Amino acid sequence: MNEQQLARVSDNHGFIAALDQSGGSTPKALLAYGVAEDGYTNDAEMFDRIHEMRTRIMTSPSFDGERVMGVILFEDTMNRDIGGVPTPTYVWRTKGVVPFLKVDRGLADEVDGAQIMNPMPNLDELLAHANEMNVFGTKMRSVIKLANPAGVDAVVEQQFAVGKQILDSGLVPIIEPEVDIHSPEKAEAESLLRAGILRSLETVADGQRIMLKLTLPNEDNFYSELVAHQKVLKVVALSGGYTRVDANARLARNNGVVASFSRALTEGLSALQSDADFDATLDASIGAINEASLSGTSD
Repeated sequence: MNEQQLARVSDNHGFIAALDQSGGSTPKALLAYGVAEDGYTNDAEMFDRIHEMRTRIMTSPSFDGERVMGVILFEDTMNRDIGGVPTPTYVWRTKGVVPFLKVDRGLADEVDGAQIMNPMPNLDELLAHANEMNVFGTKMRSVIKLANPAGVDAVVEQQFAVGKQILDSGLVPIIEPEVDIHSPEKAEAESLLRAGILRSLETVADGQRIMLKLTLPNEDNFYSELVAHQKVLKVVALSGGYTRVDANARLARNNGVVASFSRALTEGLSALQSDADFDATLDASIGAINEASLSGTSD
């Protein structure tokens, strides 16, 4: 583990930028950016276009290590270069931003009101490669839609089982059991999730720590016990479909939680913008998200 990266993640400033759209979500992200599906003819060109967008974000003067603590990369992005430098090396050495890697392979069909992760048969090889690329940690997402104890338990158990495999590789897992913001049982699901996470944290070995990426809760400071837990390095929040303004307002009311936003981060950015307009829009977004992240932290 890179001790300098650990120190950067442990301190109390900055948030995590989520630039890890997968093949399934990339067309939607590109469309929001102003690149329609007729702007590419196959998957290879699609990934070229999304890398161009991500590169524009990461090379922007607004994307700085003072406000952006980490960045979650898609595997394709990790394996590409920025200005001739491997992306994880570029963001860490040039920007002071800690690289994370999305490792999940998407979601299985819904069972018991939840979607666990698809199998990851080549995970050990991917983790070894991530270590070679100087990546600090990983991220993997499941989704909870209903307050069904069986579904919530299945999500938590799988996340922690894979999380221990990631810890054993020397990387720090971001465990992301997202609760759907549109769930009619969101508050109840959050109660089941918190209890499940607390039980599972007891099984994490002493001296090891994980990170959590959680939906902004209905009740402010609902996850304060997790924020303070000795086996939790950091709790970050996903925007989950809330607008940036709403997500920032909710985040600011949750002490010790910082942002890990994707769509809310890139809201308003366009391929048609001049570099000056693009940088100004990104600067305002990063500034607002960072301010909300800092509101509940202390030096």
